[in-house]
Amino acid sequence: MMSQMPQPTALSRCPSCEEPLEAGDRFCGACGFDLSAVPAPPEDHPTITMNGGAAPAPAAATSASVDWPLAPEPTSSGTPVHRATDIQGTDSGGSELPHGTEHGNGSAHGHDDVRENGGALGHPEPAGARPPAVRPAGVRFDRPPEPDEYPLAPPAGAPAAHLADPRTADLGTPPAGTKLCVACRSGHVDGDGYCENCGHAQPRERDHMEQELTSVAAVSDRGLRHHRNEDAFAISSTALPDGSPAVVAIVCDGVSSATRPDEASLAASHAAAEALLAALPLGTHPQQAMHEAIVAAAEAVNSLAGTPPADDEHTPHQNAPACTLVGAVVTPALLIVGWVGDSRAYWVPLDRSSPPARLTEDDSWAAQMVAAGLMSEAQAYADERAHAITGWLGADAYELEPHTASFKPDRPGVVVVCTDGLWNYAEAAEEMAQVVPLDAAERPLHSARVMVGHALDGGGHDNVTVAVVPFPAPSQGAGSA
Repeated sequence: MMSQMPQPTALSRCPSCEEPLEAGDRFCGACGFDLSAVPAPPEDHPTITMNGGAAPAPAAATSASVDWPLAPEPTSSGTPVHRATDIQGTDSGGSELPHGTEHGNGSAHGHDDVRENGGALGHPEPAGARPPAVRPAGVRFDRPPEPDEYPLAPPAGAPAAHLADPRTADLGTPPAGTKLCVACRSGHVDGDGYCENCGHAQPRERDHMEQELTSVAAVSDRGLRHHRNEDAFAISSTALPDGSPAVVAIVCDGVSSATRPDEASLAASHAAAEALLAALPLGTHPQQAMHEAIVAAAEAVNSLAGTPPADDEHTPHQNAPACTLVGAVVTPALLIVGWVGDSRAYWVPLDRSSPPARLTEDDSWAAQMVAAGLMSEAQAYADERAHAITGWLGADAYELEPHTASFKPDRPGVVVVCTDGLWNYAEAAEEMAQVVPLDAAERPLHSARVMVGHALDGGGHDNVTVAVVPFPAPSQGAGSA
């Protein structure tokens, strides 16, 4: 007869050290982590992508309007610009984009970006129940505490050096450029990312990234639930032909159900930033330059579909790498945004008596349903398909439709460029404005850290990336970075 003893949580890897596990393991063989103590993951609302026809036009904006003056028509490319009360831009077909809407359903949904594209969907791991604490009969709990360690006696005649703790042993001066272990701080790290002395797995370089320039800063974090960071960002600045500065921020979110999403986001962010830095100094209007940058990013992600994985991992299912993208270009007079997918850009004025605004409209199932009048916002965002994205960068994308919009703010503020790992915890523009520190324009890096911390405090169910760009761009200190 089978035992009815509580079974440990079914996991494929140790939540503590990422070591592969076998069925029935109660403790990790590498680090000793108690697998029965792993809590059940929270209810997840994954974002899936949908291939199909062109998305219907979203409905008119319902958020508080921002009374910005109309920006002047560009003279170089002929691309129109718009007020924030009419959030529109140009797509790849030359047609106008729809108004933006606020989705403040009051709930934060932790989810992964996954898509349905003929392959397997990403699903959360089954929840494992921790057995309740039961005091067995006949066991005393008032005995003296036992020591944490039981030191073994050295072999007879063994030299004293054998008694040294290998984690703190003097291993000599490492060669220049050698990476040391973050745990024992003395062992060398091998090519697989493990300490040769104590065996501790080292944190990945992309688990937490920060960068700050004079007029922009960005922070990216793996979060508390993901085993790796699939987000990426690129920030920089350059000078326009008249010598005025232009600040660039690109944020990308890898689609988790795709193969190598981390490579896709990294390639897209770098390609878009490089395209903008090449086009802006030549006099290309920033909105046109943003459109071309998104196209360049898409080509960079598409090129990954024909290359093997960098680590030669063999998986039973391979599909095209994919990611979302959102970017901003800030000059002394103009604010330009561009996007594909559900990563977002927000406007937060320094004077908090003025209304904030969301500057992008998601390429998502929920946005389509609301725009078509088939569901209310509450109904659409309560549906399990709410976060299914309908637009992304990747070789298997149905059609590339870059969205761009240009604004001329009449007051100072900051632009928040972020992935859904942040806006899931501050969805409406008013909620995002409450998270942004009052001194964000003077301390963009501090502000980005605060916002990432807000997402982690909320549960950190997804990778979190945010860039903070003050407006207007400073007139001094411009230069390529």
